Amino acid sequence: MAASPYPDLWQQGWLNTARHLPSPNFGPRPDGALIDLVVVHSISLPPGEYGTGAVQQLFTNRLDWDAHPYYQGIRGLEVSSHFFITRAGEVWQFVSCDDRAWHAGVSQWRGRERCNDDSIGIELEGLEGLQFDAPQYAALAELCRAIGRRYPVRYIAGHEHIAPGRKQDPGPGFDWQNLHAQLAADATTAGWQLPPRQD
Repeated sequence: MAASPYPDLWQQGWLNTARHLPSPNFGPRPDGALIDLVVVHSISLPPGEYGTGAVQQLFTNRLDWDAHPYYQGIRGLEVSSHFFITRAGEVWQFVSCDDRAWHAGVSQWRGRERCNDDSIGIELEGLEGLQFDAPQYAALAELCRAIGRRYPVRYIAGHEHIAPGRKQDPGPGFDWQNLHAQLAADATTAGWQLPPRQD
């Protein structure tokens, strides 16, 4: 990986402005992987409940499976994302962006499969189909700008776009036009390709 022109932002794939909570759920990217995709997800644990800390616990294999009936359906799940943005716009990072996080599963985008290999995963605290808060859009846009200064990203998609029929997040409550307007206003992200409008 070439040296960053913004050395104050990144250290070995870790964003200095994020809260770091390393996850054991990651692996190396394949040789020659081109990190050119950002995948937007949504998550809340239990579903529809915010600020519980359970997402952070899930991504670090510390979730108490007996703490809520919903957790029985995901017991033993080992997953991670590079980033998680809370409702208040706080950014957490769990995996170095130089490494492969376990967020996409079976997936395909821009003619390639296994999107985990060459993407950066961002989870928004929320429930698929519902709306997201203004601080989250602001934090997501700022995070994308930081990512664009370090990695050759050209595409951004939702989990629903890379795994259609299997995943539905972030869902119809996510305002892609809002994000597009914010990304288009900055030269770093202005050229990114977003999913086609579904009017």
